[in-house]
Amino acid sequence: QVQLVESGGGLVQAGGSLRLSCAASGRTFSRYNMGWFRQAPGKEREFVAAIRWSDGSTDYADSVKGRFTISRDNAKTTVYLQLNSLKPEDTGIYYCAASPPRILLPRRFQEYDYWGQGTQVTVSS
Repeated sequence: QVQLVESGGGLVQAGGSLRLSCAASGRTFSRYNMGWFRQAPGKEREFVAAIRWSDGSTDYADSVKGRFTISRDNAKTTVYLQLNSLKPEDTGIYYCAASPPRILLPRRFQEYDYWGQGTQVTVSS
């Protein structure tokens, strides 16, 4: 079992920045791939970024590449998502998720077994 708790969301103006955190705990979580997804009202949950805990390999959705950065802190067992140059279309609930080890970092939400409760990000224009 893996437990995930997100924090760091909030209201920010377009062009601003936020840093989201995902505190992970549980047995063997360090073997998992970690991902961030977001869901806007009336839309499907979409992939944002992923990181392999073991070696730090990363993957990003095209819509956030160059603006968002995913990272992990092994000592704190926390995954971060730095959000820069935010746009109103980045608004949504951001979820942290954990996926069992795979060769490729997964982008489909169905491949993730554990989820946090989500944290709201609102970007005003």
